[in-house]
Amino acid sequence: MGEKKKSVIAQLFEYAGNHKYFTICSWILAAISALVALVPFYYIWCIIKEVVEVRPDFDRATHIVSHGWSAVGMSLLAMVIYIAALMCSHIAAFRVQANMRTAMMEHVMKLPMGYIESEGSGKIRKIVAESSAATETFLAHSLPDKAVSYATPIGLIAMLLFFDWKIGLICLIPAVIAFLAMGGMMGEKMQNDMKEYQNALDEMSAEAVEYVRGIPVVKTFGQSVFSFKRFKEAIDKYEKWTITYTIGMRMPMIGFTTAANGVFAALVACSLIFAGNGVPDTFLYNILFYIIITPILTVTLMKVAYAGESQMVVKDALERMYSLLEVEPLKEATNPQLPKDSSISIDNIVFTYDEKKANAIDGITLDIKPGEHVAFVGPSGGGKTTLASLVARFWDVKEGSIKIGGVNVKDVASSELMKQVSYVFQDSKLLKMSILDNVRMGRPDATKTEVVQALKDAMCWDIIEKLPYGINTMIGSKGTYVSGGEAQRISIARAFLKNAPILILDEATAFADPDNEIMVQQAFANLSKDKTVIMIAHRLSTVVNADKICVLTDGKIAESGNHEELLAKRGIYSHMWNEYQKSVNWKVGKGA
Repeated sequence: MGEKKKSVIAQLFEYAGNHKYFTICSWILAAISALVALVPFYYIWCIIKEVVEVRPDFDRATHIVSHGWSAVGMSLLAMVIYIAALMCSHIAAFRVQANMRTAMMEHVMKLPMGYIESEGSGKIRKIVAESSAATETFLAHSLPDKAVSYATPIGLIAMLLFFDWKIGLICLIPAVIAFLAMGGMMGEKMQNDMKEYQNALDEMSAEAVEYVRGIPVVKTFGQSVFSFKRFKEAIDKYEKWTITYTIGMRMPMIGFTTAANGVFAALVACSLIFAGNGVPDTFLYNILFYIIITPILTVTLMKVAYAGESQMVVKDALERMYSLLEVEPLKEATNPQLPKDSSISIDNIVFTYDEKKANAIDGITLDIKPGEHVAFVGPSGGGKTTLASLVARFWDVKEGSIKIGGVNVKDVASSELMKQVSYVFQDSKLLKMSILDNVRMGRPDATKTEVVQALKDAMCWDIIEKLPYGINTMIGSKGTYVSGGEAQRISIARAFLKNAPILILDEATAFADPDNEIMVQQAFANLSKDKTVIMIAHRLSTVVNADKICVLTDGKIAESGNHEELLAKRGIYSHMWNEYQKSVNWKVGKGA
């Protein structure tokens, strides 16, 4: 994208709108505050000058108090101006952060469901939240500080050269060396190392979460952390890039720190050189003043260095944001059409998740009549979930076509396609809201009576009766949670409320205990009436009554037919059925 070639500020301004003028105002005010903050040092010079000139008769120093109050007044003025600068920068920063998050979330809403499922909500949330947070910190704090760190050296240089240009030049020599060393910390190589470091940190954080989730398994089987190979590899990668980045910063940082703190040493040398033939009053009060002011130069150089580092961080955050925005959304139909019925026609489709790998779906053709119940079975990785996801257009096929009601799914508006299809996921998710609102996600305009009926049809009423506030109970509030099987039944209630003509069930009984499984099966039986159903199942007992069973292996349909027909073929399905029967009859104990 062209945005990547623009400067960081130009990219941020694209999301600021008219609020970019607040940022500009913030820069100006911050720079003014920095210059005003130097004025008190002039009054300090005046005080030192007066004290040196009148010594030892200090009673003649009559202007010290007035100079002191003037210095205090200018300091307060600088503080007020800087607060105004921060107010402007925060207004702009909050607007940019809000606009960036809105832009990213609007884009995410247009992305294929398959992308969201494969990438994971955690990673997407991290990009949306942390990228915008980094820009907010940069605009609200780092940019005003950057304006201060640039304006202060200009004022300091003018001040250093104004009072005594010889001493001023000597003080500037270490400062110039520090700036040169700073260039080594801000180069392209360090930017790339910073990017790799951030990637390694993100990867380690993600793997750490997975490891923590797996602690029960680790404890149960007495395994160590190193049994989680990916976590260990993530730690090793983080260690590698931390060391690489640190070593890369070592020499430039040593040079910068030494030079920045070497200003005082330069003053000592200056005193020895110019004081060889006695110390005149002018030199004395100037050298005293320079001893006071040079630490400001050191602090300013440090601020410039940190401002550069914060810009590297926000540049990396913007690149992460654009990596999300560059993901192609599903193309909407230019002339959307409405499906005529709930039939599904799959014609020689090919699909791959990665062009470098084998096809996940390889030349499948299948026709499903309106109201027909079709089951997808087969070994893991055979393509069952992928094929069902393609019907719902979570992804677009690479070759071939999928039609619903005689219309290519690409020619159906996304909103209309979602009205045609209800998808019950293997791992149903309930949001932290009331049961009523969770079910209403199936149809937001549904009445409370309709929601109650959907819950009853989904065999959920026994769950509702146990909750403290019935359907108004907040999930996750005050320790209120439901089991996996109960969550599955509530998600089925959503599908009841939506009442779409096509129903896709992705191993929907996977997390149900025996009691819940019976309830879920009954709910499915109620829900499936007069609907076209695609069911993905590992428990073969759930597909015995399907009109058609398709056995998928390696992205192809190896066998198809009803239960009796497939058993008679004595092929893959027959073998799976026999193994399933063995697992059902397996028992623990001597008599097993």
